[in-house]
Amino acid sequence: MKLDILAFGAHPDDIELSAGGTIAKAVAEGRSVGMVDLTKGELGTRGTALTRYEEATNAAKVLGVLIRENLGFADGFFLNDKEHQLEIIKMIRKYQPEIVLCNAIDDRHIDHGKGSKLVSDACFLSGLIKIETELNREAQEKWRPKHVYHYIQWKNIEPDFVVDVSGYMDQKMQSVLAYKTQFFDPNSKEPETPISSKNFTDSIEYRSRDLGRLTGVEHAEGYTVERYVAVDSLFDLK
Repeated sequence: MKLDILAFGAHPDDIELSAGGTIAKAVAEGRSVGMVDLTKGELGTRGTALTRYEEATNAAKVLGVLIRENLGFADGFFLNDKEHQLEIIKMIRKYQPEIVLCNAIDDRHIDHGKGSKLVSDACFLSGLIKIETELNREAQEKWRPKHVYHYIQWKNIEPDFVVDVSGYMDQKMQSVLAYKTQFFDPNSKEPETPISSKNFTDSIEYRSRDLGRLTGVEHAEGYTVERYVAVDSLFDLK
């Protein structure tokens, strides 16, 4: 199955929080989209690996993506090494995306920056013909995505460009709140975490509104790039 977009996240819910509007909009426009979680989020204070899996499945249905896979890397302890790079390469070659979305280049959680570099490095290596991989005992062809974009997470990183996601925030928030164990619930008896407060849930909305304000739309999501973004014409820019 060839995909237009393949989104990677270090933990279940990373993608929804930061790129859920972009993905919902792409699906609505007829683009094929998939999601890959690097870990099960098993070190999270709230919930379990099983509840995170169930929540991730529900969130994927809300967004309408075609596939969601979990690589089962060790939460908090995975490395950017050959072993992990090869597993990412297998996913890239399996789905042959034009665009890869991945974690923020720098963030509060150590897995985010680490996952960002891991996926980015694997995207480059996946295009090298002498790196051989196989899936289900079949050799895979080399594939390098055309673009790698990094979404923004906890830290307020200055975006290189934003995507207008006006009209898709309700769907994004529905996918985020599918993670019932993780986010604000006044009746929860779970320990409080930085992302379980109402302020954090509200911040998802006001960040998108602020990026929208700055770019003349209602809501927007920001991304950073590894190389310059080119357009055919000045008239392509909003």
